[in-house]
Amino acid sequence: MYSSKYIELLIEELVKLPSIGMKSAQRLALHILRAPREDALRLAEAIRAVKERVGFCSLCGNFSEEDPCRMCTDPSRDAALLCVVEQPGDALALERTGQFKGRYHVLGGALSPLDGVNPDALRIRELLERMRPTVVRETASAATPATPGTAGEKAIAEIILATNPNVAGEATALYLSRLLAPLGVRITRIARGVPMGSDLEYSDLVTLARALEGRSEVE
Repeated sequence: MYSSKYIELLIEELVKLPSIGMKSAQRLALHILRAPREDALRLAEAIRAVKERVGFCSLCGNFSEEDPCRMCTDPSRDAALLCVVEQPGDALALERTGQFKGRYHVLGGALSPLDGVNPDALRIRELLERMRPTVVRETASAATPATPGTAGEKAIAEIILATNPNVAGEATALYLSRLLAPLGVRITRIARGVPMGSDLEYSDLVTLARALEGRSEVE
């Protein structure tokens, strides 16, 4: 189609991106071709750096260059407040509201049996592991040192279920609420300020802030 096989290869790769169709991929490829060499190389370097230097926090599951991540080790954040989200993008969206000062736990998805996503495919076991030091810390001697940057520094008092307000997200929140209820921790769900069927990542800041402020008990 094009006089250069390299343009065709670029278009083939761009069209694999979410929400990018063939026409959009063609426009992006031609834009990159016309852009100054320095701009194109900066884009290529940014992509390379992300793939080589950014991984996942072993504690919360969020994107991070460090392990554990800065949010997990930040002493100014409330370790007693844990917000459970589906994807790292959801945590980023909530952070932009400036309303949440606790810590996060990223599940890596939502329950969807039809798509083959069962509890074992999510970071639910890791969530329960984060709850275990809470019990140990309360019964252990006061002289026992806390592990820096872990939820065990302070007993988790509340878990906010901030999964997406769609069928899969609601099923995940219900499953987690029943799983966590015997632990005696307060369990809340973000309010319905977020429209049903939408994703947190694409919600506006005011809606997300109100959803956090209006969270309710899970019954």
